[in-house]
Amino acid sequence: MMLKILVGSKNPVKINAAKTIFQQYFPEAEIICEGHHAPSGVPNQPLGELDTRLGAQNRVDYLKEQYDADYYCAMEGGAARFDYGAATFAFVVIADKQQTSISRSCNLPLPDKIYSALEQGEELGHVMDRVFNTTNIKQKGGAIGLLTNNLATRESSYTQALTLAMAPFINSELYSS
Repeated sequence: MMLKILVGSKNPVKINAAKTIFQQYFPEAEIICEGHHAPSGVPNQPLGELDTRLGAQNRVDYLKEQYDADYYCAMEGGAARFDYGAATFAFVVIADKQQTSISRSCNLPLPDKIYSALEQGEELGHVMDRVFNTTNIKQKGGAIGLLTNNLATRESSYTQALTLAMAPFINSELYSS
């Protein structure tokens, strides 16, 4: 059995997270996992849960319109100021031809000075590169890796959220209406 998985990004962190999850859920299958450019339709640095979720959904919708695959998925990193403080997180969307599932990652608390830079229009990856003197951290461990001494990474956050988003697909009889 072969499964074709399309990811709405060319970022290797996102592609690797998706491939890992599908290999775990379908160990007997040959997994073909490809990343494609897919527009988010939201700002490069989404602020708030709504724009972040919408960015992931828009990427999946675009993939479904343009390509044929068994599964489509997208991850969108965003940030928000909650009543308990600023944080970054991601929304993930997985779809096949019949259904769509949405899940969300954990929150990583953000320092106020970093969140303030996001409010000024900067992207989190660029801010982290400047603060930590790194290069292209968003295609590596991300802000999560930098702020947790790599005990958690951008990929591990996506992997967890994607694992949860697969529940309706592997237990479809429980989720069907």
